[in-house]
Amino acid sequence: MAQFIRTYSQLDQQDLSSLEALYHPAVVFEDPAHRVEGWPALHDYFQRLFQNVTHCEFRIHQSMADDAQGYVVWTMVFAHPKLNRGQHREVQGCSHLTFQDNQVIHHRDYFDLGEMLYEAIPLLGRVVKSIKAGL
Repeated sequence: MAQFIRTYSQLDQQDLSSLEALYHPAVVFEDPAHRVEGWPALHDYFQRLFQNVTHCEFRIHQSMADDAQGYVVWTMVFAHPKLNRGQHREVQGCSHLTFQDNQVIHHRDYFDLGEMLYEAIPLLGRVVKSIKAGL
């Protein structure tokens, strides 16, 4: 878990090579919008993600783990030129990790996709925020 936290805390969009040591070749990665299987597909996912943002960092707040699994609570701070006029956005989330052979074999992220994307789109953002306020 310490290596996972260190890697994500120092993740550099110019150099994603540190991720390969974390993930099992047969990793399954899931978040609210994607599911990718295998390290090559996950590497491609991260490359596309970082090509589209001008800034991305993870702030790790809490973690706990045993030999089989772990949980991480984080804030992702990112900027995308087409969202929120390119200004930084913060999204709270957590990850559930399952380990095999001292690597992550399954990585599931939980976060509010509306907060991340839809609320940053001018007209749609107002609609999503008003729906959330009414719940």
